[in-house]
Amino acid sequence: MKPTPRTRRVGEQIRRDLAELIRDELRDPRLALLSMTSVEVSRDMAYARIYVTLVGDASERVERVAELNRAAPLLRRELGRRLRLRVIPRLEFRYDEVVERGAQLSALIDAAVAADAQRHRDDSDASDAAPAAGDDGHE
Repeated sequence: MKPTPRTRRVGEQIRRDLAELIRDELRDPRLALLSMTSVEVSRDMAYARIYVTLVGDASERVERVAELNRAAPLLRRELGRRLRLRVIPRLEFRYDEVVERGAQLSALIDAAVAADAQRHRDDSDASDAAPAAGDDGHE
């Protein structure tokens, strides 16, 4: 779905309104740490794909996303009351793995930098202990 300026604006408004609706209407404490990373709206405004991140293990995340998808008709109806659109998009929630993958990549980079720093430290310690080339200790 290639976004247009209008679909981006609508997506941002949907994201803001959904944040309030999930907090106020669903009142599920397990969704308290939900974060909507992005909303993609189709060009014909018929569908909106909402990417979310949640705290918890994989099975908990799958269950929370399923709960959101079960609540999608209620959330869509409430969005219809708030938004001034001819067509209110059907909502589809998906877990956004980009944030998790980014954290994994960041951890890998940190580990590589630490290993490189340790290797350079070991190399400099070894060169300090070894006699210099042509230095046999005699004068």
